[in-house]
Parts: sequence; C-alpha cells; structure tokens
Amino acid sequence: MDNAYLWVKALHIIFVASWFAGLFYLPRLFVNLAMVPSDSHAERERLLLMARKLYRFSTLLMVPALVFGLLLWLYFGVGKGPGQIWLHIKLTAVIVVIGYHHHCKRLLRDFEGMANRRSHRWFRVYNEVSVLLFALIVILVVLKPTVG
Repeated sequence: MDNAYLWVKALHIIFVASWFAGLFYLPRLFVNLAMVPSDSHAERERLLLMARKLYRFSTLLMVPALVFGLLLWLYFGVGKGPGQIWLHIKLTAVIVVIGYHHHCKRLLRDFEGMANRRSHRWFRVYNEVSVLLFALIVILVVLKPTVG
C-alpha cells in the first residue's frame, strides 16, 4: 500500500476525530449557557468565551479534515467504482455535519445577542445529533455497504 495514502488516511482520521470532539463539546457549552441565571454575567461571559474559542478551533480542524477526505476520494480513488453507495451516503452525512457545524455558529450568535429561546433540554438533545452523525459515518467507512 502506498505510504502517501496511509499518511493522508491517518491525517484525515486525526482531523475528523478532533473536529468532532469540538462538535461534541460545543453544544454541551450551550446546555450550560441555557442554564445560566440572567444575573450571572461573569459565568455567562466565561462560557461564551469558551464557546467562541472552541468554535474557531473546531473550524480550523474541519478544513484539513475535509481536504484530506477529498484527497482520499479524488486522488486515491477511495469509494470509486460500481456499487459504492456507502460513499454517497457518507458524503451526504458530511454535508449534514458541515451544516450542523455552521448551525452551531448561529446558536452561538443567539447566545451572544441574548436571543436564545431554547431550553437546556433542547440543547441536550441537539448535542446527540453530532454523536449519531459520527456513528453513521464510522459505520459506513468500516462496513462499506455496496449495491449490486
């Protein structure tokens, strides 16, 4: 197996796992923000600072994760060939994850503008979306279901 392929694959896995770590924790910060009493300005500002930094860091991790994934697909041909339905489903899931990532930014802006209208319970459920997407993507990559 080509050494370059293995390096790209390893880097893709590292950056995807790191990106998702941010997506797992950011909504947990939203849970805490939704529970902050209105008179607790210092706690609110501390959590907002943490959320802003985590969002920026997660965005920086997302970019190489996507670049290495594209290299695996377009340069090394991963998932190409007849019946490779798993890759199409995975790419759809990745688009959903990118949307989730950007939706987190919108939610963060709501907190920054004191415009959040969602409960901490809603954010607890929202937090599980990234876990389910991660599980789906890992299952698809490992099992590689085919058609035909």
